[in-house]
Amino acid sequence: MAVLVALGAFLMTLAGGWSAHRVTDRRHLVLGLAGGLMLGAVGLELLPESLEAVGTELYGVPVALLLFVTGFLLAHLVERLLAHRQAAHGAGENHGRTPEVGLTAAAAMVGHSAMDGVAIGAAFQVGGGMGAAVAVAVIAHDFADGFNTYTLAHAYGNARRRALAMLWADALAPVAGAASTLFFTIPEPLLGGYLGLFGGALLYLAAAEILPEAHHAHPARSTLVCTVAGVLFIWLVVGAAH
Repeated sequence: MAVLVALGAFLMTLAGGWSAHRVTDRRHLVLGLAGGLMLGAVGLELLPESLEAVGTELYGVPVALLLFVTGFLLAHLVERLLAHRQAAHGAGENHGRTPEVGLTAAAAMVGHSAMDGVAIGAAFQVGGGMGAAVAVAVIAHDFADGFNTYTLAHAYGNARRRALAMLWADALAPVAGAASTLFFTIPEPLLGGYLGLFGGALLYLAAAEILPEAHHAHPARSTLVCTVAGVLFIWLVVGAAH
């Protein structure tokens, strides 16, 4: 089931990459919905499940919450490191952009997508409800992943063929990640910790990347409505599963 669901992430990633050079005026609505789905999955399913599965404290704070914050900070750190590297190479050729930086950033997106697949597989090990909630969130934000992977590779001076190769790698990564979880079972405390860590990273992507991008060029009410609709949809998924 996890691998079949990950195929949805594969298709959504390709759709995002295809949209990268055929941008429509409705992209902000898709991103607004994706942000709401991600927020709902983190707050209504990932974090509660992580708190229940881990169940221990460290210096008076639940370990699940510490891992949640760590995931948020790690996502922020990776983004800052990539931004710093891009700035450091900003004086190169191709109008101040070097192909290596674009490929490095795109490769980081591929690694992130592989971990998305692992998260889908791990969530299905907890239960169908958890798997469904995480899968919806991952599939939704993979549109933005595909869009950004192609854009990063192509905008930094790489040929279209290279950019498409990185896009395909990013699309296949969640399928490979989900398939890897078929060969091992994660112990419940470790599983809960990983989901907490992943939830922190997912929240950062929603709050710092997806939603600001959705509202940047189109600060419309319709975008906000899509975000709220995404949260409500996850609530319905979680409620139906329980």
